Amino acid sequence: MRSLLAHTPEELRAAFTADGLPAFRAAQVARWLFVRRVRDFAAMANLPRELRAQLAVEWDSRALERVAVHEAADGTRKLVLGTRDGARLEAVLIPEARRQTLCVSSQIGCSLDCSFCATGRMGLGRNLRAEEIVDQVMHACEILDAAGQRLSHVVFMGMGEPLLNLKSVVQAIRVLTHAEAFALSPKRITVSTAGVVPKLAELGAALPVRLAVSLHATTDALRDELVPLNKRFPLAELLDACAKYPLAPRDRLSFEYALLDGVNDTDADARRLARIALDLRAKLNLIPMNEHPSSPYRRPPEARIDAFLAVLAGAGVSATVRRSRGDDIYAACGQLGALATAQGPATSGDAAIR
Repeated sequence: MRSLLAHTPEELRAAFTADGLPAFRAAQVARWLFVRRVRDFAAMANLPRELRAQLAVEWDSRALERVAVHEAADGTRKLVLGTRDGARLEAVLIPEARRQTLCVSSQIGCSLDCSFCATGRMGLGRNLRAEEIVDQVMHACEILDAAGQRLSHVVFMGMGEPLLNLKSVVQAIRVLTHAEAFALSPKRITVSTAGVVPKLAELGAALPVRLAVSLHATTDALRDELVPLNKRFPLAELLDACAKYPLAPRDRLSFEYALLDGVNDTDADARRLARIALDLRAKLNLIPMNEHPSSPYRRPPEARIDAFLAVLAGAGVSATVRRSRGDDIYAACGQLGALATAQGPATSGDAAIR
């Protein structure tokens, strides 16, 4: 069956026309699904009964099953979602005063094996299809709709490396930003990468979304240890690609930097990080380590976090400390899949850097 969730409204119109159906029926279906969040074809009241029956046979409005929703003390919710082939993935809904952000996954597990990240310990299961990415957003919207709330931002910072599944990620974003679908502004979508350099230009050419780069170290020697991808694309190469990434005039690149106690949190690290940020006019998101059972790393003391931030501020760098959200249910950055690692690695996959 073909998936409605993987098609923009234009693509849906083209598909309906190819099937001999009136193009306006596609617009009706898109509105029922993406705007009203109605998945049941039988409930699409303004469609002829025969068409509803035909659509139910030929098209699918679901890609994921909602297995569980875990709520943290701070209101963060982790959605555990199941695929048709029996795999599990996680997405995180983060409430804030003026926004509702969904952190989505692009892969089941991850192949990059960053040393502090629980997801990397899972290994790579497979890439998610575009409809499986979009359906994470659908499930989040359904939850928010029930509370009279609205999704405002989507960040590709969940399980997996988005640039190693770029085709599906780009198609999903096209659906999410379409005016007749979810109508999210591209400026409210952020794609995070550990630094798959050959794909950065491809992303920038395809979509005007915001970019966040997971840096985590300021020397190649340390980054090789923390982010093994650095052995293929060292810092100089990565930073050069970042400098060439197309940004809107008022937009800035973001660097994410996980603070690990006694590893990358010295004043010297902060000074090197400041130079990198200033050279690229980038802003910094500092992420004190979110601890999990499979990691030897620990969160720095508050005094060390404050001192690191003070060095950056003194250099004139825009930097914020991202406080843990949902860490009591293993929903914080670097924790997704933390409980799954105790059950063994995911099935090996064949995604590769090209």
